[in-house]
Amino acid sequence: MDIAIFSPSSLFSEEDDTPTREENAETLENYVERKHQFPGMDLIIREFSFHQLNANLLWPGTFAFAEWLVQHSKCIEGRHAIELGSGTGALAIFLRKSYNLDITTSDYDDQEIEENIAHNCRANTIPVIPHIKHTWGDKFPNSDPDWDLIIASDILLYVKQYANLIQTISFLLKCYKPRDRKAVSPTLNDGDVVLPWPAFLMSWRRRIGKEDELLFFNGCEKAGLEVKHIGSRVYCINPIGNEKSNTET
Repeated sequence: MDIAIFSPSSLFSEEDDTPTREENAETLENYVERKHQFPGMDLIIREFSFHQLNANLLWPGTFAFAEWLVQHSKCIEGRHAIELGSGTGALAIFLRKSYNLDITTSDYDDQEIEENIAHNCRANTIPVIPHIKHTWGDKFPNSDPDWDLIIASDILLYVKQYANLIQTISFLLKCYKPRDRKAVSPTLNDGDVVLPWPAFLMSWRRRIGKEDELLFFNGCEKAGLEVKHIGSRVYCINPIGNEKSNTET
């Protein structure tokens, strides 16, 4: 098996049950397997050879974001997180294995994506992470979202989806209802980063035009969201006026 950073290299056909010859052939056509290097560990991730919803590959932002989160791990300690545009689930799996982060994955309303994330969880010896099928802009399945941290990496590819994405982010942030507990302060010991509760934390590494990028950030501001660049192409977005670093229930 080759070790890759950003693109597929070999094939993955391991299943719980012994596959038939026909099933093996289908798996070889539909999936590729790679060993990806994350900070402190390698993950085996099965990816779609092709997926019409572009949920098939890991992009640079995933790895850059993982490194940033390792450097600022106290920002995620004690958080209840959801990842938008999870794709293969690799980042969520890394965070669960590294920090036992309470995290949920989410992506398009597509059964194959959910099943592949579950497969990758088992391949990396962790319990299957909870998953929510949701297409941006549609009504969110959970009417009372209680995730105090929303994360995403490299999800600004489709400009036509920005309005729908902003609608979903706005709902998750503005309709946030904390769990019945006192939230843990996310402040770092050195005080260089303080994340509000709730917050949307996004890493963006894929190149798009500056005008397109501004369409997203300006759209967030028009929706009543504040955008802050907090380093290494990582952005923090939260409702304007919400600067709390902890929450009392």
